[in-house]
Amino acid sequence: MTIFELVLVLIFSYLFGSIPWGFIIGKLKGVDIREHGSKNIGATNVTRVLGKPFGYLCFALDFSKGFLPSYLMMFVISLPSAAKDGGVILAILGIFLGHIFPVYLKFKGGKGVATGAGAILAVSPLAAVMGFIVWVIIFKTTRYVSAASIIAAIIVPLLTIIFSATGTYQLSIHLQTFVAVIGAIAILKHKSNIARLINGTEYRFEKKN
Repeated sequence: MTIFELVLVLIFSYLFGSIPWGFIIGKLKGVDIREHGSKNIGATNVTRVLGKPFGYLCFALDFSKGFLPSYLMMFVISLPSAAKDGGVILAILGIFLGHIFPVYLKFKGGKGVATGAGAILAVSPLAAVMGFIVWVIIFKTTRYVSAASIIAAIIVPLLTIIFSATGTYQLSIHLQTFVAVIGAIAILKHKSNIARLINGTEYRFEKKN
């Protein structure tokens, strides 16, 4: 790919990633999701404010936003091996930054968990599935979405490195490093949640009787 084509991949991925599905779903229900709950446009806050069906819809849309372009770049669009890593990385970077800093909402977006998970499923599916299992176990145990997301963001890059080292699912060192960077960004976006977890004030999803 030429430099011009790589720049186009980054720009279009960013614009696609910027689509604020949580905000759109809220507006369709007559609610500005940014004024309720944690004021975040992600699936967790949509679930908290509008209920599970809308939260699941938001998660699916944000997840697909990360998965579809990443999968296209990884497996559908034919690129020389030397250019593929760069194309995949720029596509995911654009999507991820678009979700976190959406141009349509003055650069105030979500935390990137669902979108990042979709992108990583396309790139490192085995690690993503294992990370999801860990997420479910942590959430079911603690009822904290943030704790489950933070631990999954640590586990997935580690598994990606382990699976590559053992030949279970091989990725280039560039993609391994990039998955680790995505995990680190997701954790940094949860810094306020980490503070609330430490202080015991984090929102907890209680079990329904």
